[in-house]
Formats: sequence, C-alpha cells, structure tokens
Amino acid sequence: MKFSYLPLLALAIASCSPADNSGTDVASSTDARFDAFKGKFIEALWRQSPDYASSQGYHKYDSLLVIPNAAQRQSDAAFTRKYLAAMSSFGLDSLSPNNQIDLRLLRNELRAQRWYADTLQNWQWNPASYNLGASVGDLLNGRYFPLDRRLRNISDKISHAAEYYAAAKANLSNPTREHTELAIKQNAGGLAVFGAALADSVQKSGLSAAEKKTFTDRVTSTRAAVQGYMDYLKNDVLTAGKFRSFRIGRTLYDQKFAYDIQSHFTATEIYEQALKHKAELLHDMGRRAARLYPKYFPEQAAPKDTLALITAVVNQLTLKHAPRDGFVDAVKRQIPTLVAFVNDKKLLTQDPSKPLVVRETPLYMRGSGAGASVSAPGPYDKGANTYYNVEPIPAEWTPAQAESYLREYNDYTLQILNIHEAIPGHYTQLVYANRSPSLVKSIFGNGAMVEGWAVYAERMMLENGYGNNSDEMWLLWDKWNMRVTLNTVIDHAIQVDNMSENEVVTLLRRDGFQEEAEARGKWLRATLSQVQLSSYFTGYTEIYALREELKQKQGKDFNLKAFHEKFLSYGSAPVKYIRELMLAK
Repeated sequence: MKFSYLPLLALAIASCSPADNSGTDVASSTDARFDAFKGKFIEALWRQSPDYASSQGYHKYDSLLVIPNAAQRQSDAAFTRKYLAAMSSFGLDSLSPNNQIDLRLLRNELRAQRWYADTLQNWQWNPASYNLGASVGDLLNGRYFPLDRRLRNISDKISHAAEYYAAAKANLSNPTREHTELAIKQNAGGLAVFGAALADSVQKSGLSAAEKKTFTDRVTSTRAAVQGYMDYLKNDVLTAGKFRSFRIGRTLYDQKFAYDIQSHFTATEIYEQALKHKAELLHDMGRRAARLYPKYFPEQAAPKDTLALITAVVNQLTLKHAPRDGFVDAVKRQIPTLVAFVNDKKLLTQDPSKPLVVRETPLYMRGSGAGASVSAPGPYDKGANTYYNVEPIPAEWTPAQAESYLREYNDYTLQILNIHEAIPGHYTQLVYANRSPSLVKSIFGNGAMVEGWAVYAERMMLENGYGNNSDEMWLLWDKWNMRVTLNTVIDHAIQVDNMSENEVVTLLRRDGFQEEAEARGKWLRATLSQVQLSSYFTGYTEIYALREELKQKQGKDFNLKAFHEKFLSYGSAPVKYIRELMLAK
C-alpha cells in the first residue's frame, strides 16, 4: 500500500534554495520508505486483529476468529516488538510533518496495546470484552459483500465459538462486579443476533443445502457457547462474589490518560482546568437564569441563592420534551434542520452522498450508560451507512424514570445532542476523517479529538446563531457543557480519589442540574470505563484554544469554514499534532 504526499513535498521543494535540494531528496526518500512501511504494517495488523480490521471497513479477514488465549497474547507481544523495532529505524527529523505525526501515532498505538495487555490486564477482569454477538452483528448488517459471502464468513467465524468462550472463561480472574453484570446483559443481547433474523437470512440465501445445514448447526453451537458463558458468569462468578474494585488508582489512571488522550496536558492539569471551567459556567448560567426568571415566573421574587435560581429556570425549560414512545422519531426529525443550517451559514462543506441512518441501539450494544452513539464505517468502507444509535426508553422503566430521562433530553438539549452526535459533530467529522490521505490518521483515531470536535461543534453552532441566540438555548448548552466538564471531574475523582456513588450523584444533581436518571447512568458509565469521560473536555478545550489562537494570528484573514475544513483534513489525529501543522503553515 503506497501513500502519496506529493503536494506537500512539491511545496517543500519549491521553497528550497539549490543548496537545500540534497537534504530534500533524503527526506523524500525516507518518506517514501516510511509510506511503504505503513502499508505493510497495516496489512500485517489486520491479519493479527481481524475484528479491528472489520471495524475499519477492511473485510479480507472477516472469516477469522481470534481466540483470546495465552498463545494469542504471546503472538500479539511478538508482533508489537517486531514493529516497534522496525519503527526505530525512522527518525522524526527525517520525515515530513505529516509522517512525523503518523510515526508518533503508530508508536503510541503499539505501546498502548502492550500496556493494556501487560500492565492494565483488563483481559483478566473485564468479562464484557468477550462478546461474539457484537462482531457478528456488524458483519451481518454490513453491505460490503453480497449476503452469501457474508454468511459464509460468519459461518467460518462462529465455528470456533466454543473455543472463544472457553478462553474467555480461562482468562477471567477476580473480575469487577460491574463488568460482569454488563457482560451478562450484552451477551444476552448478542444472543438475539443468532436468532430468527439470522435464520431467515440463511434460508433466503443462495447457500447450498449442505452449507445451510452446517450454518444452522454452528448457530446452535454458538448459542450454547454464549449461554454457557452467561451461565458461568451468573452461577460461578456472581455467586462466588470475589470481585476486584473497578477503580484503577492514580498511577494507572495517569498512564492510561497519556496513552488514550495524547494531550500535551497531564491528567491532573485537565482535572484542574475542568474545576476552573465549572466555576465559569456557573457564573454564566446565573446571569442567564436571572434574565429568564421574570419571563417564566412573572411577579415572583427570584431566589437569592444562585443554584436555586438556576434550578428553577432549568426545571421549567425541561418540561418541553418528546413523548416516551417518540424519542427516537424526535431525533430523526431534527437532522434535516441541522444540515440546512450548516449549509446556509457556510460552516463547512458537507457530503450528501454519505448516508446517516438513525436507528435504535442494537441490543448487544446497550447497557453501558451511553444513551446515544455513532457507529461509523472505516476508511475502507466509505460508502457504507453511518449509524446514529439512539437507545429507546427501556420498557421496564417506571413513568417517573422515563420522565426524568426525557426531561434531561428535553427539546433544547436534544438539539444539542444531535449536533454532537450527528451534524456537524461525530458524523461529519468521521466523513472527513475517511478522506484523509493518511490512512494512519483515519484508523488510529484519537478519542479526545473526535469527542472534542463534537463538543466544539455544539458551541460553534450556537455562536453562529443556531437557536436564535436565545438565553434558553444558551442556558441549556451551559448545562450540557457542564456535563462535559463534570465528566472530567468525576472521572478523576472516582478512579483516583475514591468518590462514592452518593457523592457523585449529589455533585451531578446540585452543580450539574442533572436529572436523577442521568446522574445514576453517569455513575454506571464511570464504573465501566476509565479516562474516556475526560476526552470530551480535553479535546474541546484544545480545539477551541487553537481556533482562538489562529483568529488572533490571522486577524481579518481568518475564515471559519477554512479553519474547520483544514482542521478536519488531518483525520482524527490528536489535537496537539494538528495544532503543530496548522500553526506551522
């Protein structure tokens, strides 16, 4: 696989004096060698990690199932050692700026993989990391191959289901209760993948009678393996009651933050910035609530306590929300409005040929505490659907629980959520990422950049007049942004400082003005992940600061659309590296 950076190289050559040409030739040669290396490395990585390849739209190895046993971990370690050694032959100074970033990303990816396996060892304590239904569901729903070929790939893959779940059981040692309960819930959802819809697809396919018989037998065996794993978790693991804490502590948290976020800030510095931003948001919310109070409570004296004042106004605004059975439909209806606004305001160029499909979150993805998410195609499968997953109100929720949730995602906040998840947030950014000339930047996306862009997009839309600059919309954006800010605060406080559930819920409800259901859901999410909740605020802070820095440098020549499109052109690289390139120009 060959990657070309000819426009950048031509620019560099054109700007050199004759005396500089020999150095440029050396750099060009090194870049060409590194481009060739990247292609070989990525192909080797896909053979090593078929599910990872499938998630990026590379489907050559869809029929392979990696058995997560000790032999595979040894193979992964050898793979990492081999390619880190190969990367040591490339010096940063000998590469173009774009390739310098790619080298840094590849090194971080491999070092992080070893840290996860050797130090964090989450393969031992996270039973939810084993879920065959999730990968098979994605293969079944894809459209990159004809149905018959996808079914044959699935048939080959699930033929090893028993070995897969046997390895999963053998791996588990002192898991967390929270991840055990999640594993049971998500594997139950995974069982649905091997149900009637799959059987119907098999019968309607062009597979031979013998292939259909083999497939049906394998589905039966797979269902038994999944059920056996769930029974083991219920009857052996939960009954034994021997659990480790879900908290990873300061040392591991700081290390994970460095690998996952790739910020020039440390975890502690971001935590301190979040505390400062929390105070700034409360000040702005107080100002806006004071202006709105007479409108919604005429002839009533406003509370003297600022938190009480804000709470009163927020509670009034959140009464407007979708009906319980119309939540997903309300999301669908708003998308065209966002498309039109971005186009009218010329905020960036959109690609109408890339489909966005709003759907109910598949069962095998539910239960993690995230009410909405985006499943985007990888750079190899650019024409495939991007799914905006929206979790419907659970049927078992009481009317009070449902009302609490719907008030949290009221008519104002739901628009902000759709900006974040869809347009011009995650969906738009990931379409741009797939266009990046660097496959590395598209594949090894930085979560803080991806989440940070989505948060930045919310504020940027309001700054450009979305919501008619109303205090109502801005107040509830402040509340939403407070959630992002408090995500960072509680993530650090829970994992490092042992903050309790009651303390977390109290903080989120008092200072974040969150509904009970949202606060409890965030506690659950914080017990199931580490560092990810800090990615939103970190990326947002860095992107907004970069924009303001460029505005100051460029003055009247600054163009917002040009900034957005240049920023997004670098794929999902860490903001600190995008900043280097944009400021260098």
